[in-house]
Amino acid sequence: MAGGAGTESFSARTRKSAHRARIALRKSGVDYFRGDGSDWIALAGLLLTVPAIVAGTIASPAWCAPALLVLPIVAGGLLLRPANLLGLYAAAATGLIVESVVLGPYTQGPGTVTPGTVLTVAACGFFGLIIAQFRARVGVPWRRGGTMLFDLRERIRVQSALPRLPKNWHSEMALRPAGGQSFSGDFVVAARTNGGRTLEVVLTDVSGKGMDAASRALLLSGAFGGLLGSLPPHGFLPAANGYLLRQDWEEGFATSIHLVLDLESGDYELLSAGHLPALQLHAGSGRWEEKSGEGPLLGVYDGAQFDACKGSLAPGDVLMLFTDGLVEASGRDIAEGIDRLTGEADRYVSCGFQGAAWHLIEAVAKDVNDDRALLLICHDA
Repeated sequence: MAGGAGTESFSARTRKSAHRARIALRKSGVDYFRGDGSDWIALAGLLLTVPAIVAGTIASPAWCAPALLVLPIVAGGLLLRPANLLGLYAAAATGLIVESVVLGPYTQGPGTVTPGTVLTVAACGFFGLIIAQFRARVGVPWRRGGTMLFDLRERIRVQSALPRLPKNWHSEMALRPAGGQSFSGDFVVAARTNGGRTLEVVLTDVSGKGMDAASRALLLSGAFGGLLGSLPPHGFLPAANGYLLRQDWEEGFATSIHLVLDLESGDYELLSAGHLPALQLHAGSGRWEEKSGEGPLLGVYDGAQFDACKGSLAPGDVLMLFTDGLVEASGRDIAEGIDRLTGEADRYVSCGFQGAAWHLIEAVAKDVNDDRALLLICHDA
């Protein structure tokens, strides 16, 4: 009985040890691919490929050329930290020495280690080390870098989504960054306040364009999203102006337009910070009217005042907010760009503005190298 109990105890201990080892290995693998763990697994795997490549080169240099050592070096530049990468380089250099000794001088045939092979491997190692040092400085491993940017882009898209409106209202937003990039200096934040009766929308154009303005736009969109709905409507732009001034950016100004719309009566107020005027289509006359408040750019000076412009959206009316990239172009006046935009928008008066925002950008400013944003608010008849 004692022997049986001892055997069972030993078996149980063995199973527990194997289970702990399996859990630890799985956890380290998950941490590694999340970018949170050590890179010893990748280092061990790449170190094993070096002797495998050396053996293949010695056995058949015609099929396994000495230059194949660049493969673990390139992979190491993407996977390893700079300190461990140097260890991989030492192993690759040792492999080149072994190949040159076994295969003989490079003058004896094309399958030997030539000076060009050494230069190729060294150049790949140099660029791999630069990439590894860049990743270490940024603090974002390559395995998570692309995922993080994708997640960031999706969060911006969700944050810019307009809230659902009552049945007799329709809204849509189209945003096209400069150069076909995924990040833009234009952004929208929106919320329904006052118990859902009021729609507040802020369209902002940060100075610069494309990726140059994207980082500042990302920071501002988060801050503006927190301010919107937390302050009275007339307090939003002064608070946003103060926030922008506190950043003390070298190129820190922005334009913004704030719409406060009563969804029951259709009455609205527009507060502008140096932004282009909005355009309202009056269903009765079929004519477009410019509507704009008064106020300076955000981030220019403290104590700025922003005066509201009031209006009302009757059934069938449309309100259009946009950024300057949609109507501004070199050699063309902004008024001409606005006329072109309203002329193109007239085509949707008879059939409705469902899905019109993106098509308007394509028709008016498809190839302009600037950020473009267009917001439509329609009071359905």
